[in-house]
Amino acid sequence: MSDKIPVHNLPNQSHAVHTHTPTAGKSTKIQTKLITGFFQNIRSTSMYSLMALFVLLPFLRWDERQALLFDIPNRQFYVFGLTFMPQDLFLLSWVFIMAAFALFVVTVFGGRVFCGYSCPQTIWVNLFMRVEKLFEGERHQRIRMDKAPLSISKIWRKTAKHSVWLLIALLTGLTFVSYFAPVESLYGNWAWFDVAGWRVLLPELGTWQLFFIGLFTVATYLNAGWMREQMCFQICPYGRFQSVMFDRDTLIVSYDVERGEPRGARKRTAEKTDQLGDCIDCNLCVQVCPTGIDIRHGLQMECIQCAACVDACDSVMDRMNYPRGLIRYTTERQLVEKQKTHWLRPRLIAYAAMLALMLGLFVWVLAARVPLQVEAMRDRNQLYRLNNDGLIENAFNLKITNKTQQEQTYRVSLNAPNGIRLDIRRPEVILDAGEIYELPITVVGDPARVSQSELPISFRVQGVSDPSLSATIENRFRAPTAKERAAARRAAEGESE
Repeated sequence: MSDKIPVHNLPNQSHAVHTHTPTAGKSTKIQTKLITGFFQNIRSTSMYSLMALFVLLPFLRWDERQALLFDIPNRQFYVFGLTFMPQDLFLLSWVFIMAAFALFVVTVFGGRVFCGYSCPQTIWVNLFMRVEKLFEGERHQRIRMDKAPLSISKIWRKTAKHSVWLLIALLTGLTFVSYFAPVESLYGNWAWFDVAGWRVLLPELGTWQLFFIGLFTVATYLNAGWMREQMCFQICPYGRFQSVMFDRDTLIVSYDVERGEPRGARKRTAEKTDQLGDCIDCNLCVQVCPTGIDIRHGLQMECIQCAACVDACDSVMDRMNYPRGLIRYTTERQLVEKQKTHWLRPRLIAYAAMLALMLGLFVWVLAARVPLQVEAMRDRNQLYRLNNDGLIENAFNLKITNKTQQEQTYRVSLNAPNGIRLDIRRPEVILDAGEIYELPITVVGDPARVSQSELPISFRVQGVSDPSLSATIENRFRAPTAKERAAARRAAEGESE
């Protein structure tokens, strides 16, 4: 028997309890009832902590600089005390791979808890739904308002709701752009502008800043206010490959069919009989679902495992004096096969081990990383030249990148065989934080002591105040070959005659 569990797609049955019956090619508006409970309290803490972190991070300072800034025009990316250049983008790929494996571990163990508790789409949709509840009331009031004809009350409530949605979307766009533009430039310069005949004090922003603020404002407004669950159904691929990630030991939200069926409505004071199961068919589990599914039909692609149905059902069970857990977090093996869940299994261990290995290597690379980069580029016009003193010269351009977030003084030195030395007037250079500097240097060789046409040399750049800032780059010293020297000697003898 396969270890995979089936995933059911039952949109018609799932949405049948809502206000509109779905028709072919059309989707119904899902009006969700907001509920409190143990898991919803955890969700709220998780979601709004992440939202607060998103809003506050651009304003944190680190060494008198914005702690998190991706300065694309200057090709410098600041992550707290670290500075990254475009050459370090392989680390970003590394981060994405680790994030993918972290998602694998979480999904194999706990299903789509990321979607239910941490996904940005879920967080902003939940916030927009709370604004909707504030202006339009509870679920039944919103349904009634949608069916009612236009009125002054309906117009002002809808207008107020959408105005607050747009304000939240605008703040989201501003915050997002704050990660790519210094907050001082976004909020530090203000001026008076004429807007629709009004004098309004607004920040002075560049064209690209305005464009991306507008783009993310519109995207947030449409995604969280209008598309909502359609983002999960039509665009996000996560639900479609959950059947590949899940197994019979994955923790999922499930309905206990044996205990709940057959369903039937009853009074709270009615005595429990064997003719009906514990499910009173109140449909509250469907009303609170943000994706509008009926969990009683089994595991479905649209389920984001937010556990709203768990809290709703537990509240009903409490009122009926029935045991909690008719809908609960459980596993297919435990619920259906009545066996003990295998928490540690080969696939989960393999994913976790790979994640731990990659994370360990990533931390080691960052710890061993020297925030100094040196490149030595040879003069392309000629490999070598003879100066007026008869010495062999090699011209180089030394490109030094200060990846620290403080001003640094670096000393340049040369490690080379005897007879080769560095000809430089000022061996020390001062670089600002994140500055890239090109230093022209000349390496000189004595023909009497340089017998080979190529000799290995290395340039060393080291911090004066911090010797740990050190980088070495290898290159080659070029000199005339034996044939070229002989030809030059014969030419010189011919001229003397």
